[in-house]
Parts: sequence; C-alpha cells; structure tokens
Amino acid sequence: MESTKPLHDEQSRRDDRNLRIDKVGVRNLRFPIRIRDKAHEHQDTIATLGMYVDLPHHFKGTHMSRFLEVLNTHGNVVHVENIPDILAAMQKRLDSQTAHLELDFPFFLEKAAPVTGKTGLMDYQARFDATANGTEIDFVLEVRANVTTLCPCSKAISAAGAHNQRGQVTVQLRTNETVWIEDAIEIVEASGSSELYSLLKRPDEKYVTEAAYENPVFVEDLVRNVALRLNAHPHVTWYKVEAENYESIHNHNAYACIEKG
Repeated sequence: MESTKPLHDEQSRRDDRNLRIDKVGVRNLRFPIRIRDKAHEHQDTIATLGMYVDLPHHFKGTHMSRFLEVLNTHGNVVHVENIPDILAAMQKRLDSQTAHLELDFPFFLEKAAPVTGKTGLMDYQARFDATANGTEIDFVLEVRANVTTLCPCSKAISAAGAHNQRGQVTVQLRTNETVWIEDAIEIVEASGSSELYSLLKRPDEKYVTEAAYENPVFVEDLVRNVALRLNAHPHVTWYKVEAENYESIHNHNAYACIEKG
C-alpha cells in the first residue's frame, strides 16, 4: 500500500549560510530548435542547451525538474521568437529575478565552389546567450567560422611559398535589430586570406591557393578586418572578435582579440 504522506521538499529548506548563487540549473541538454534561414526561411537543427536561474540566499536548492517542465511546455521545438517567453516562464516557475538560456548549435549553408560552382554543405557553429533580469532581456549572438590565413612574414622572407593554416574566428554580437547568422559568417569569411569550402575540384583548389597567397593575413589583421566591417554595420552595438590560427609550422597557436563596447 502506497503512503499518502507528502514527500519532503528538501530544496525549499532554508539555508543559513547567507550566500546567493548567481546561476544554477541544467546544462548539456540536447533539444530540437528552429532557426531563421535567409535562403529557406528556416532550418531545423539540434541545440545543446543550458538553463539557469539565480538562487536567493535563503533557499537550499533549486528544483531542477522545473527547467524541463518549462522547456517542454513550449512545444517540442524551440523557436528564436519564443526565447523571451521561456525566460519569463523560468523566472516565474522558479521564483527568480534572473534567468539564462544558452543554445549552441550547428548551422548549415549551401556553398558553391569559386570556379566550378560545385555546391556542398558547409557547417558552422552558432550560439544564442539570452538573459532576463526582471523584464529586461540581454541577447548575444555568437558565430564561429573558419578561414584560411597565410602568413605575411613567411611570404616576405621566403624565396617560394608561405606557410598557411586554418584559423577560427569567434564573433559575439549585441545588436539593436536582428542580424542574420549568414551575414555574420560572410563578414568573417571576407576577412581572412581565403574562404573555406566543403567541395573543391582542381580548378577551385588552384584558385583558393593563389587567392590566399595574394592576400596574406596575420591573426592581428584578421581580427582588425572583422572589427572594421562590424564598425560599419548599422545594427551592431557591441562586439567581441577572437581569432585563433592553428599554426602549421609551430607547436602552438596564434591568438588575437578585439572588443568594442
């Protein structure tokens, strides 16, 4: 026979250590999301989520199951447009002043090779960081894209050739209007020595190799090139640009960062 005695709520016990917790919740949760796509209106992908709230000093713990209840209440696919509703529901359901939602996901673009026009899918990594503090919402878009960088110093001192490598650029943006993920990717790819492609035939390979050689870029040049383009963007109010070159002739990476705001 089952007991009818109420189950003890340990999380709601009073805590006497007088220390609030800034963020507590769940992370590494995979969930389907729908993202706006310029070419196809939207694309469906899978995000890795983090959901957090603040915990007042007098509560011992938060109720982890409530995060999943909030998420599933909003359907089986998260849309960008309902992120504010999810944040508000987290605040209300968990009795918190602040709520945080992180979504990290692959984003795919069909890209044509520069000479033959052969198309293939390119994958990029994007991230939404959304925070509600009371009724105010802070939203940061992050895009990570790779480029080719060819070393200007190596080209200048060598009788033939120059070392080149893949570089990863991470751009974080705050904006006063929506900025497409594709537009952020385009800014990054225009700032290196050459773009990357998923499918290249020999004429394409010749083209990108020679294009990179004619456009040498230090890691410092890379972040400056991105920053100049973001400075000229009418809707970008804050950015942080990081670049890391996976050096082909060193056993270390080269790194640079610019932040505006």
